[in-house]
Amino acid sequence: MQALVQRHARILLVCRANLCRSPMALAVCAQLLQQLPGPPRLQLASAGTHAAASSRRADLRAIATLHLHGYPVPRARPRAVLVADFKRFDQILAMDRTNLADLQALCPPQYRYKLRLFLQGVPGLVEQEIPDPYFGALAGFERVLRLCEAGARSIISA
Repeated sequence: MQALVQRHARILLVCRANLCRSPMALAVCAQLLQQLPGPPRLQLASAGTHAAASSRRADLRAIATLHLHGYPVPRARPRAVLVADFKRFDQILAMDRTNLADLQALCPPQYRYKLRLFLQGVPGLVEQEIPDPYFGALAGFERVLRLCEAGARSIISA
């Protein structure tokens, strides 16, 4: 597989509200990076296409799922994608096609090459999107975590 992420990249992980999927993906990626020798080679952040300024942290079910599986819980508060993010980050990875379309609509044309799906190009994975678990049962968060693990392994090993 051709590397889709630069070796020393700044990566923004994006879902709708920055409460479930992107914070979970951020936690998984951060833990995988810590397991590598040497200094971190990726800088990671998360945001939402429709995130509201809030004092809330990630969804409690996302936090519980991360904690249950031994992942660190992101401390960052939800934030919205900013136009400046398109210049600042090397890759902007959307959790699903709806968020990718929202990013494409917001993104200045010269930076659209930075946009793709988080699961794009993951070997052996049929799914291309991480479904939003927010309105579902706890099992949806477990599924999201498994998909985040697959995507994170692909990004970190690139």
